Amino acid sequence: MYDLGDIVEMKKAHPCGVNRWEITRMGADIKIKCTGCGHVVMMPRREFNKKLKKVLESKADQA
Repeated sequence: MYDLGDIVEMKKAHPCGVNRWEITRMGADIKIKCTGCGHVVMMPRREFNKKLKKVLESKADQA
């Protein structure tokens, strides 16, 4: 699945043109940060799971 620090791709791209997000907080809500412009978005886990397309880079793979 996904974990803190992973880089994920969402179904819709951010208006800045980048579709890579870093997970910065996990809990009932998930906070993600755009890797292009640095914009931070916080959304409920259920909504995040709907909008998630795939995990691009996993911190577990790099460790």
